[in-house]
Amino acid sequence: MTEIDDIMISGEFAAFREAYAPTVQPAGTAAVRETVRRRRRRTAVATAAAVVLAVAIPVAANAALDGRSGPAPVPAESADPTPSVTTPSPTSPSPTPSATPSTASPTPGAPDGRISRAQLLAARVDLPNWPSYVEKTCTTAQVRLVPGPVTSGKAVPALLGEPGYGDLDGDGAAETVALLGCRIGEAQAKQLVAFDRDATGRITTMGQVVGTFDELPDITGFSVQADGKIRARVGSIQPCCDTPQWWAQQQWRTYAWTGDRFDQSAGPTKFGTDPRLTDLTLVAGDLVLNPPDADGKQAASLTVTVTNKGPVDVAHVGFDYLTTVGELAGGDLSRCRMVTTSGTDTCLLGSLRSGAQRTYTFRFLIDPALAADPPTVTVVHYDAQDRNWPDLRPEDNHVTPRKPG
Repeated sequence: MTEIDDIMISGEFAAFREAYAPTVQPAGTAAVRETVRRRRRRTAVATAAAVVLAVAIPVAANAALDGRSGPAPVPAESADPTPSVTTPSPTSPSPTPSATPSTASPTPGAPDGRISRAQLLAARVDLPNWPSYVEKTCTTAQVRLVPGPVTSGKAVPALLGEPGYGDLDGDGAAETVALLGCRIGEAQAKQLVAFDRDATGRITTMGQVVGTFDELPDITGFSVQADGKIRARVGSIQPCCDTPQWWAQQQWRTYAWTGDRFDQSAGPTKFGTDPRLTDLTLVAGDLVLNPPDADGKQAASLTVTVTNKGPVDVAHVGFDYLTTVGELAGGDLSRCRMVTTSGTDTCLLGSLRSGAQRTYTFRFLIDPALAADPPTVTVVHYDAQDRNWPDLRPEDNHVTPRKPG
């Protein structure tokens, strides 16, 4: 027996004596030693089992680590976390989760089609066809756009204004809309075009939203709505040359992507009669001439009648080309307020309500030696801002006064 065994036996005996001495009679040292031997054998078994477990756990852990693919992350690296799995208790199974609407985009990973003005100007893009009246001059393949507007020179497709952005096709990513123009003479063809990017980042053309043609002469602006639809501001005419800006009717029309093209989805589809216009008619009597005076000039008078057939009241009745008759010399001409429109002097007189009629007499001094072509007089509708307007039936707005004889 070793010294350790003696210490263990003595300790066990002391514990036994302390616990049981008050209630039992001593059985002698032989009985005590046998009890201690049994306890020592149980302690040795338990200790050996603990040692085996202590050795086995690190070995198993090292074996598991040795079976991984690749080295363990070092402190400067981060490994992708492995999702933890929770095993539900057999007595309390986890309830089946209810379905939650997905907030992910319908097309995950859709390319970002937001293209800046500078990027559009720097790229070469393919464009939809231009209207037939400019298609031989305005290019469509691998076009390098120029900053607009282009006021003169060679017909080159130009980028007009700033692009707009929105999710046009519902793929969760933005696309780009731009107004393009190509000038021919004084006017220019225009089209709204949608652009996107492909998976490689290259700019691609989705298609034409709307373009100008015979029944849609102008596109003056646009906006992209939150729902991806495009509102285009279109005009009934494209003002140029001597055509005033205010003559154009303006409409907002809405366009939407259908999966392979853009179609109109809301707004008017054509321009009707301009509600700002009226129908003036002009009739005239003969040009009455007096005998020549000492200088050979003739006093003359001309009476005209203007009828406003409606439907709009006229703020000012205007008369053009009166100087083609002769030198202005009085009568209702003395009440004229002269304005100049597009290089033409116009005599403005009083208002004329819808359905009303008025007769005017003009006096002239005519030099027969200078009279050549027959004179012409035209009646014109002017509004309260001194803006001239076209007529619903312009063919009856002109008269050529007849000379006697």
